[in-house]
Amino acid sequence: MTSTLAPALDTRSTSIPALLLKVLFLGAVLALTIFIVPVLIGLQQWMWTAVVVLAAIAIFVLYSTKRFIPAKYIFPGTFFLVVFLITPILLTVGYSFTNFGDGHRGTKEEAINAIVANSVQQDPDAPRLTMSVATKGDPATGPYELFLVDPETEKVSLGTTEDGLSTVDAGDVTLTDGKVTAADGYTILTPKQINAAGAEIQKVAIPVDDTSAIRMLTANQAFQGTTTMRYDEASDTITDTTRDITYSVQKVGQSEFFVDPQGNRLDQSWLQGVGFSNYERLFTNASIGSQFLRVFGWTLVFSAGSVLLTFLVGFALALILNDERLKSRRIYRSILLMPYAVPGFIAILTWSNFYNRDFGLINQTLGLHLNWLGDPTLAKAAVILTNLWMGFPYMFIVCTGALQSIPGDVMEAGRMDGASRLQITSRIVMPLLLVSVAPLLVASFAFNFNNFNAIQLLTQGGPFPPGQFTAGGTDILISMIYRQAFGGSGADFGFASAMSVALFVLTGILAALQFRFTSILEDVN
Repeated sequence: MTSTLAPALDTRSTSIPALLLKVLFLGAVLALTIFIVPVLIGLQQWMWTAVVVLAAIAIFVLYSTKRFIPAKYIFPGTFFLVVFLITPILLTVGYSFTNFGDGHRGTKEEAINAIVANSVQQDPDAPRLTMSVATKGDPATGPYELFLVDPETEKVSLGTTEDGLSTVDAGDVTLTDGKVTAADGYTILTPKQINAAGAEIQKVAIPVDDTSAIRMLTANQAFQGTTTMRYDEASDTITDTTRDITYSVQKVGQSEFFVDPQGNRLDQSWLQGVGFSNYERLFTNASIGSQFLRVFGWTLVFSAGSVLLTFLVGFALALILNDERLKSRRIYRSILLMPYAVPGFIAILTWSNFYNRDFGLINQTLGLHLNWLGDPTLAKAAVILTNLWMGFPYMFIVCTGALQSIPGDVMEAGRMDGASRLQITSRIVMPLLLVSVAPLLVASFAFNFNNFNAIQLLTQGGPFPPGQFTAGGTDILISMIYRQAFGGSGADFGFASAMSVALFVLTGILAALQFRFTSILEDVN
């Protein structure tokens, strides 16, 4: 009797820890979901709200029962694939059909609020209020709200652009010298943080009535002024009351703006769908198209040249150090791996100093006075040379492993047939090596095709032609897209997204062609 019950009791006892672990895991998922979903809803992030809710439901369905065994293992990888790979691709494609960029970031309502906020004029006798800038989000990005204290009555109010003014109970905040220094659920910005985010905080205009609003004056003071721009929701127009000019919504270029009868538009616009306009601009604008093709050509040369040179140098060194007659091979191999052990960004910044025309190591050592980074041709050579230094150790490691996997009797048979060392290397070793190395060469080509760091840290895409700052002499497609998205003339994420989609398609086509070519090597086996 005892011996029969013992196994059953052991089975139940061993399942208790697993059951507790499952309960804790599902409880943590539920708690995290309950915490995150209201925040996402408050930020109006509907897509990510749906992702979180659907993921939580899937986790409970899969891991709360003993069914769906294969899905339990497939779900984690699939979830992270969708969130970190597929979703960014879909968002990029979506943005490529919009005008997303500087002046076109928010909704139409936010654009109207910004226009009205920028029109607030300070009256000579306008009341001054002690101000504290607060946020429930990131101090660097907001959204921002203003705690306002009347110096005479010490009445505390909280103001936002959307909701206006609301009275705050003095017990919910901490007042120090008549200023709010702490509030439950809020982060009070320091003067340094206010200065850094001043441009965004200046957009906060708290409506008091139809003709006045409150704006920031200094880092700790606000004023109540008169709004000169008035929005009429019925007619969807904005009127400049000082000049009696009415602005109506009209299309300028590919975006809608508020435009007056003379065709002058207000600077602020909003996020809108523009169809295929970004793609038309990319492929039909002669200036942009020629720059794109020129940069694409250099990108191919840079990628193919980097792969070819690093492979040849790595293969040659691996072949030499694979000879058993060479003594101290381990020491030599360790030395050759040193460039690979140094972080890439440090190596690139160091090499950028080597190319200095007046004090660089290369010019001083060779007695030259070449403007390496100022001449387009020399700058291209410098980029490829630096990439060779950083990339050959990887190819050396790969080729060393591949060489050591080739059976020795194959090469011995070649020697017995009278083949020379060169013939054995070119007709036996190389084909067998390429069978295992070719996919890595394809991956290396794809990596260098988008090797942003090698360009940005070394040359920043330069040198640039006179009056041209879109595409420099060493820009590859990814660095050109980066400049388009974050350039000094203003960010244009929509157009940059269209260029990114084109780059994605080009990379995919090239990779498919290369894999198609390398599949021929399978016949070697």
